[in-house]
Amino acid sequence: MQSSTGLYRFLAARIEAGERVALATVTDVTGSSVRNPGAQMAVSESGAYAGTLSGGCIERAVISEAQAAITARAPHCIAYGAGSPVIDIRLPCGGRVDLLFTPLEGTEGIVSDVLSAHNAREAVSLSLPVSADTPPALGPDRQTTWSADSGTFTMRLPPPLRLVIAGHGGTVEALLALAHPMGITCEVLTPEPDIVARLSQGSSVAARLLDTPRDTAGIAGDPWTAFVFFFHDHDWESALLAHALAQPSCYVGAMGSRKTHAERLASLRAMGVSDADAARIVAPIGLIPSSRDPETLALSTLAQVVERYNQALTQEQGAVIDR
Repeated sequence: MQSSTGLYRFLAARIEAGERVALATVTDVTGSSVRNPGAQMAVSESGAYAGTLSGGCIERAVISEAQAAITARAPHCIAYGAGSPVIDIRLPCGGRVDLLFTPLEGTEGIVSDVLSAHNAREAVSLSLPVSADTPPALGPDRQTTWSADSGTFTMRLPPPLRLVIAGHGGTVEALLALAHPMGITCEVLTPEPDIVARLSQGSSVAARLLDTPRDTAGIAGDPWTAFVFFFHDHDWESALLAHALAQPSCYVGAMGSRKTHAERLASLRAMGVSDADAARIVAPIGLIPSSRDPETLALSTLAQVVERYNQALTQEQGAVIDR
């Protein structure tokens, strides 16, 4: 799962290795395209890169243009596809992408600042001017916009998806096995000591043993966090669910049948959870109906979580507009 955090970690590693780097940013899309405005590739002067801007149609050309920007120490724009003067590169989809290439020499501190903000679970915005006279700048969170007046593309950089998995049984580790390799930040809350013990052996996943069903200490959300509840013993989930619903999040899902969910709602209502908050719970969980084995349920759940995270980003970001 591509996130801006992974991209900027790549940039940090290349800068640490002594390389100059550049960003290639989609500023506009006409017709069909794999990526939206704000999508980025990161390229080092040696040609190493992270990210993708197409299905493989333009990546080599993008690397070459980014290297040219690094050498020239100046940003430049180029378009590929319909109406582009670059006639030897065509997009099979028939669309067009406009790109801005920005070398970061002299402004490398932006990279560490983005990573610091994401570690603090904060969204920021990056302004990328077309003019070499104005350096890139990081600012507070704002929508992705293209300003024709100033010749600046400002893009939103939200934190990556964070997944809090609370529960017991094989589905907890099955979901973790799918999500963690995708670069999703994962945390596990479970009453099972064996799960905590396994995850504590060489794993970077934060795992905490739940002592009681009311153990909600340290559980915090934000607009880019998803809460998933995999409890077969539903007595464990009520207090945790109520606490999660009091936090900002992009997703709250819980395992169980429709009958179980009706009982869950009654329990939450008795605890003082409002109907509006309870309605945020996705149950039965997942995109695949009646998933029963741990692996299928995990896959079904992860697909739904990523879908909701992407929807949240789209709603927050809005359309790219002229200002």
